[in-house]
Amino acid sequence: MREISKEVVIDTVCQLFLSANVNLPNDVREALVKARDQEIDANARKMLSIIVENYKLAEKKQTPICQDTGMAVVFVEWGSEVVLQNSSLEEAINEGVKKAYETGYFRKSVVKDPLKRENTGDNTPAVIHTKIVGGDRVKITVAPKGFGSENMSSLKMFNPTASWDEIEEFVVNVVKNAGAKPCPPVVVGVGIGGTTEKATLLAKEALLSDLSFVNPDPFWATKESSLLKAINKTGIGPQGIGGLTTALSCHIRTFPTHIAGMPVAVNLNCHASRHKEAYL
Repeated sequence: MREISKEVVIDTVCQLFLSANVNLPNDVREALVKARDQEIDANARKMLSIIVENYKLAEKKQTPICQDTGMAVVFVEWGSEVVLQNSSLEEAINEGVKKAYETGYFRKSVVKDPLKRENTGDNTPAVIHTKIVGGDRVKITVAPKGFGSENMSSLKMFNPTASWDEIEEFVVNVVKNAGAKPCPPVVVGVGIGGTTEKATLLAKEALLSDLSFVNPDPFWATKESSLLKAINKTGIGPQGIGGLTTALSCHIRTFPTHIAGMPVAVNLNCHASRHKEAYL
């Protein structure tokens, strides 16, 4: 068995959140520059240029890409041959989140109770998703989730006889109804199958995909391409001012489901699409 100290987990989570909120992933940078260079609408091109300049300044000055530094979402793949010393995983992760948001002077956006609305003061607790996998390695992925985009999430329970056209219409309408609120150009995550909670988790996991990732299943690769084209035809454009690029990318994740149902969930990321990962 391999042992990992709680300090290693704390420091790893801390550094990942410090970086994720300041340094935009390379795939997102490339997608934004490509969208800017291809844009023919003057206003949309100017807006994309501002977005590109913003992430460059954030990195240069080591300040947050956005004032909403998000609720801390953490995905963990924990090897079955690994033991965490002197701590629960939840405790170590939350200590890492607390350390990051205090060290980085990031906005603390979490309230203890959904109705009482008293701030926790340190951006904890994190939302943690854990998988036990084989081996002696640990993978930690962090995704600060701003609520301009999170508020636009949607779930629909389709009949099992639903056609692809119905599903596509639903996803496109989610983006259309969101308009400028999620700070487009967005990244679209779609989860299909499982149960209500599994579909919504699939949609969020889809947002972790590299923006250039192509689904290895040709059937679903075609559906992703179809969705992206339909979304960009809406003309919402960068920050809702019109243009060619309403979404930078669209990814679908699926899971087996019950014969009587067809859960479909949509989760959106803003143009920053923040996430970082590390292996222990």
